[in-house]
Amino acid sequence: MNKNTWLPSVGFYDAPTIAMVVAHGAGSPADSDYMEQLVMALNDVGISSIRFEFPYMQQRRFDGRKRPPDRQPGLLDSFALALERAKEELPPDCFVMAGGKSMGGRMASLLAQPANIRKGSDPSFNSNLLKSSLIDAVVCYGYPFHPPGKLDRWRTEHLAHITCPLLIVQGTRDPFGKPAELEAQSAALANGELRWLEGGNHDFQPLARQPEIQNDLIRQAAQLTRQFADRIIAER
Repeated sequence: MNKNTWLPSVGFYDAPTIAMVVAHGAGSPADSDYMEQLVMALNDVGISSIRFEFPYMQQRRFDGRKRPPDRQPGLLDSFALALERAKEELPPDCFVMAGGKSMGGRMASLLAQPANIRKGSDPSFNSNLLKSSLIDAVVCYGYPFHPPGKLDRWRTEHLAHITCPLLIVQGTRDPFGKPAELEAQSAALANGELRWLEGGNHDFQPLARQPEIQNDLIRQAAQLTRQFADRIIAER
């Protein structure tokens, strides 16, 4: 990973007590405006972070061509390798969360469950062998519960089997999963915490008539993340 695809927040190398490895969404890179706002908001509540990029996004930087995400095994391997590197660079007692926006959050949640993880794209590396000791919690920002308008294609089956605490922060206008649509998914979400940002869309952009702006909702998401981490740490 080069300097553009391994992006530590301020304080990441200053022995933080709480940190997050943050993955980008399918269409935007690790240094998008949303991701910049998110890591700044996390830093302001005492959560250091490191951002990385999946291989397809790294390739976009090289040739400028848009391309679809890598296949899931490759994405999982990339995320697990990023987690492994982050754990090596952080203090051994640091509380480490895996998180991400949309697709990135979904990959984090897949790494945190014991079943349905298979050997990835590199035959010498199995992401499933590393996950248990690497992840203290998972946080998903704008989880893609289903493709917009396709309520027959839910991406929730694995959520009930996640082996660590899970927080999903979702905008109430998110076309990938709105409150009324998720009422039927209570079983899958029983082991996690779902918090709503009023008026937010998939990028946490509120309605024009709301007094808040996007950054306000992103900061709400960061505060919810800190409260979530504090509760888990206190219960240990």
